[in-house]
Amino acid sequence: MNHFEYKDGALHCEGVALEAIAAAVGTPVYVYSTATLERHVQVMREAFAPTPVLIAFAVKANANIAVLATLAAQGAGADTVSAGEIMRALNAGVPPSRIIFSGVGKTDEELDYALAQGIHQINVESAHELTRLGEIAARRNVEAPVAIRVNPAIGAGGHQKISTGGADAKFGVSAADALALYAAAQAHPHLDPKGLAVHIGSQIRDLEPLRAAFQTLRTLTETLRAQGLPLTRLDLGGGLGVPYFNEPDPPAPAAYAAMAKETLGGLNVDLAIEPGRLIAANAGVLLTRVIRIQARADRRILVLDAGMSDLLRPAMYDAFHDLRPVRPSSQPPAPFDLVGPICETGDTFARARLLAPPQPGDLCAFMTAGAYGAVMASTYNARPLVPETLVRGDRYWVVRRRLSVAEQIALESLPTP
Repeated sequence: MNHFEYKDGALHCEGVALEAIAAAVGTPVYVYSTATLERHVQVMREAFAPTPVLIAFAVKANANIAVLATLAAQGAGADTVSAGEIMRALNAGVPPSRIIFSGVGKTDEELDYALAQGIHQINVESAHELTRLGEIAARRNVEAPVAIRVNPAIGAGGHQKISTGGADAKFGVSAADALALYAAAQAHPHLDPKGLAVHIGSQIRDLEPLRAAFQTLRTLTETLRAQGLPLTRLDLGGGLGVPYFNEPDPPAPAAYAAMAKETLGGLNVDLAIEPGRLIAANAGVLLTRVIRIQARADRRILVLDAGMSDLLRPAMYDAFHDLRPVRPSSQPPAPFDLVGPICETGDTFARARLLAPPQPGDLCAFMTAGAYGAVMASTYNARPLVPETLVRGDRYWVVRRRLSVAEQIALESLPTP
């Protein structure tokens, strides 16, 4: 469900015309819908009801503190993969008791910071990390809450670069190693093993790989308990896909939750999930303006003021984003190559996309851009960093202003003579 609809002949976000945002803020600019963010948290909670579940939003999908605060107000937590993301979540009002820390490359400083904040859980992904965490917790004289991240040798996802559960992936440890690490954590005076975690990929459109991964968690849980080791939590990760308009609809959250409860039923554990794309993708659009149309003998090229520095997914993952005119035209559609202004051939959003012919100056919106959009943006080609706005009803706020080139230069300095 999203709240981007045409009203009075123009595309709106909730009660705000996108034209008004473009006029005030300029383009390109991200626009997020509060109502959509809130609704998606509610949908996930309702899907698991009456089973309680910690909905730990994957901050890597959208790290804007206004977005995180909106989700925190709905009771969501945060799945983080850096100390910076933990800091963002805390600044947005996410309680430490709802923050999970994942990732293969946690430094000693980051582990120490996480312990200092008293977060809910640290998902450990290697024997070395477990050793370092134990030593850091001992120095602090605390018990670190630990989950062991299992690599189930089950890869899934919409692209090989976002498949995280295969045997050759860098994430997690094997099932056999997970058992050994869990026992080692239990024996350590400053480690408090709580459970197991898994995450096998992103943009997953088939429940069966997830079912197999959850079955691995069940088997390991039963094995550990048979060894007399307590286990009270399972972190199911995220990854459930969203519709990007050119693909079949992925399974509904209700089907996902039903499968999880069926597979894990009777274990009497606390569940956590880490949705990111599912919460944020359809809650945001990237508003852009047509610079010009270049006519070639064999094709027409639509040049936009948004580029791969603003929305990287098409260049990095060959991702599809629907492009909609802010004011629809009745002209018959024609094929256009959609490109940005970056000095890279890779700065191409689509080839031969059918569109009603636009005109220079027309506004368009890349849909389903609320996840892995602004958070992956850069200042490549010395471009201003794209701003973000948040709409609630008939009001909007600039929640990250455009970072000018002058401000970027001010962060740099020349060597002294």
